[in-house]
Amino acid sequence: MHSLIGNFVFSGTGLGYRGQVGPFYYTLFAMKKIILIAYIICCIKTATAQTNNYSELIAKKASQIEQKLIEWRHDIHQNPELGNRETRTASLVAKHLQSLGIEVKTEVAVTGVVGILKGDKPGPVIALRADMDGLPVTENNNLPFASKVRTIYNGKETGVMHAYGHDGHVAILMGVAEILSGMKKELRGTVKFIFQPAEEGSPVGEEGGAELMLKEGVLQNPKVDVIFGLHLSAATEVGKINYRPAGTMAASADLKIVVKGKPSHGAYPWQSIDPIVVSAQIINSLQTIVSRNVQLTQNAAVVTIGSIHGGNRHNIISEEVEMLETVRTFTKEDEEFVFRRIREIATKTAEAAGATAEVSLPYSSYNPVTFNNVELTIAMLPSLQKTVGKENVFLIPAVTGAEDFSFYQEKVPGLYFFVRGMKKGQDPSKVGPHHTPEFLIDDSAFKTGMNVLCNLVFDYTAFDKK
Repeated sequence: MHSLIGNFVFSGTGLGYRGQVGPFYYTLFAMKKIILIAYIICCIKTATAQTNNYSELIAKKASQIEQKLIEWRHDIHQNPELGNRETRTASLVAKHLQSLGIEVKTEVAVTGVVGILKGDKPGPVIALRADMDGLPVTENNNLPFASKVRTIYNGKETGVMHAYGHDGHVAILMGVAEILSGMKKELRGTVKFIFQPAEEGSPVGEEGGAELMLKEGVLQNPKVDVIFGLHLSAATEVGKINYRPAGTMAASADLKIVVKGKPSHGAYPWQSIDPIVVSAQIINSLQTIVSRNVQLTQNAAVVTIGSIHGGNRHNIISEEVEMLETVRTFTKEDEEFVFRRIREIATKTAEAAGATAEVSLPYSSYNPVTFNNVELTIAMLPSLQKTVGKENVFLIPAVTGAEDFSFYQEKVPGLYFFVRGMKKGQDPSKVGPHHTPEFLIDDSAFKTGMNVLCNLVFDYTAFDKK
């Protein structure tokens, strides 16, 4: 497969180099693109014929264990854990993998679990990744397996909930491990199952997530050749898959701005330098970065203030205000530009008012662009299509959400895609969005996830001739 994976990628409307997702001069590489795609299509036709029998067996096995998978998911959903605290989930995963005869490593990147399944035939090393952590969200779903877990997060009591589908991701990969371990004699190469903690970010002051997994060598011993991952989607109907080559999810960084002024009695504002007024001016000006500075015909960008806090009484002008925000971009060039403009606007606006602004960017977390290797995406598209039918696989625009799966893709070719999870017949405008108390994935989505990951493993080994 390595001969198919080069440096050229789709980017925006044409071809470009990895990391660039804006328009590019198509004519420079048009012939290379045509030859490459023709070669890949030829390989796909040959390999597909070789793996169709495996797909039928995979589908049968997935149906046989579907109810078991649903029960795992219900259990994990009812007992969510925050990042770097997924001890119960990790124990459940490790015990299951060990029962299948899979080599297991625990406490990887704090609470991560890695399973290694060696097929009876030589071949590549394929990694499959699932994230395990929940979110500090209080569930508001009337379910028999709804989360009742409470915790203290950032000094405040809150519920804990799988409000992003990670419970389903874990259950799916547990099911994939069971299916593939039962097909060990037919399997070429090695499958590395990565159950990752803290995708949503580790607690302040701690390391975690994909970055720490990489630091601890998760893609080594044995060295991984390619990685696949999926994400369940709550607002699109089950039985369908969404994908995109190249820049698929945005780079993200969080940001803290502390505006310091001069306090005074609220009745005598002329004696103060009011950080709340200064902060209001900064917030309004930050909106012009996207609306007036970023070339939106090429790529999207987002600058969102998610939290602002200052003062504690109606008649006291406080000394400082703290703001937290998120920044999303799709190219390194846009990222550098947006970061610079945020710093300029915050510091200069404060200076003009006689205040100061301290900008921490990134503050506690950062994810690169989730970048799907284009040649890999083209080669694996038939795997997605045969899983749910060609008519149920959709090319989608880039998503301004972010994923730390992107760190793995910086090291090895990777494909990250979306399995739809909304119950059939529901109105997408009325379902709970991701990261909200009403978020919910339908149980019928999980079998699709098992099928597609297993198909990707067998289809990829049909290309790679290690």
